[in-house]
Amino acid sequence: MSTVAMPAEERRAKYASQIDEFMDWVRDRNPGEAEFHQAVEEFAADIVPYVAENARYSDHNLLQRITEPDRVVIFRVCWEDDQGTAQVNRGYRVQFNNAIGPYKGGMRFHPSVNLSILKFLGFEQIFKNSLTTLPMGGGKGGSNFDPKGKSDAEVMRFCQALMSELARHIGNYRDVPAGDIGVGAREVGYLFGQYKRISANFQAGVITGKGLQYGGSLIRTEATGYGCVYFVAEALAYIGDELAGKTCLVSGSGNVAQYTTEKVIDLGGKVVTLSDSSGYIYDPDGIDREKLAYVIDLKTVRRGRIHEYVEKYPNATFYPGEKPWGVPCDVAFPSATQNEIDADDAQKLVEGGCKVVAEGANMPTTLEGAAIFQANNVIFLPAKAANAGGVAVSGLEMSQNSIRRPWSREEVDRRLRDIMRNIHEQCVHYGSGDGSSSVDYVHGANVGGFIKVADAMLAYGIV
Repeated sequence: MSTVAMPAEERRAKYASQIDEFMDWVRDRNPGEAEFHQAVEEFAADIVPYVAENARYSDHNLLQRITEPDRVVIFRVCWEDDQGTAQVNRGYRVQFNNAIGPYKGGMRFHPSVNLSILKFLGFEQIFKNSLTTLPMGGGKGGSNFDPKGKSDAEVMRFCQALMSELARHIGNYRDVPAGDIGVGAREVGYLFGQYKRISANFQAGVITGKGLQYGGSLIRTEATGYGCVYFVAEALAYIGDELAGKTCLVSGSGNVAQYTTEKVIDLGGKVVTLSDSSGYIYDPDGIDREKLAYVIDLKTVRRGRIHEYVEKYPNATFYPGEKPWGVPCDVAFPSATQNEIDADDAQKLVEGGCKVVAEGANMPTTLEGAAIFQANNVIFLPAKAANAGGVAVSGLEMSQNSIRRPWSREEVDRRLRDIMRNIHEQCVHYGSGDGSSSVDYVHGANVGGFIKVADAMLAYGIV
């Protein structure tokens, strides 16, 4: 029996007491972890009713088991800065669930990193990875280390120190890290180099996001942004529309934002904003390929700030300390960080004519913001579906490492687009159970991701 024929608000109201009881259990068991509570609550609003109406999943405490990580590793990372002073950071690896494959998820280096954030990311990763249909479990890791302002030598020493401990917890068939915020090609190279030195083996599949020279995959860098735009294209095609001619807002200016912008340009849309922690730029003429190349160099090579864009392109305006969500648009791609769209931001987007919101970052919309989108018939595409392209190509990188043969750019791009199309089909299947053309993408992604993991857990017995 599907619960989706009932509107989301009515469904959640019917099972409110069960949802509240479960969330009380989660909060008591994980005190002070606000981000993790938010991720579980978004999931529980759909899965508690689904479990209640599907007896197969109701008698095995699956929800309690699936919200408890298999293990959490926390360790000290000592390294020496360029002045010869010893520095101490904290490293983490949350190995959340490996029911359908080895733990898979990125490493985040940022001062905000804590256990709550990594548990929310690892929890989301379980179902995101499940939706790709690739054999990958969910995990996440990182450190409160900040690579900004550090020399290459300092970043190298930190990565080597971190991997000296992390190496004993990962492996091709155990746990496969990747990059995330603060962990790009430079950091992945240092991490993999230290793993290779420690293990005395060239195990290419132990980490993804590697350089092409040593086992990386074409399109891995672009994959999250490309995949998000492909998903929007599928959602628009489902209602007989297309991205061409649409005005788009993109937040962030890192990897995801850059390649979201590139693929929007490819498909005929116009991106008018980018941002970083200092504010956002608005370019009414649109960000074309020349301007995007400038941004990529600015943020990736020179590691500059987005306000420098307006010095190069004076028709644009920089808005310090602000977010771009008040700019009128057709499609919004929040691609920076968690909870960047709150209820006020969501209302601004609705009032500005936004018809589609596609989460390129992980959980960039608060629960209140998501409710406003759904109440106003905005097509809301949640992160566990919309930004799965990155981990999808990580999975394809693992496959290439296993067969020891790289695929062409065209082949990887075709496989990525097929995966995003398949995820969209799962969302439609589980998110429109009444047969209507309206799709509850949040419900569809949650249920579609849950079923595969839950069925595997049931098959294993009580473990």
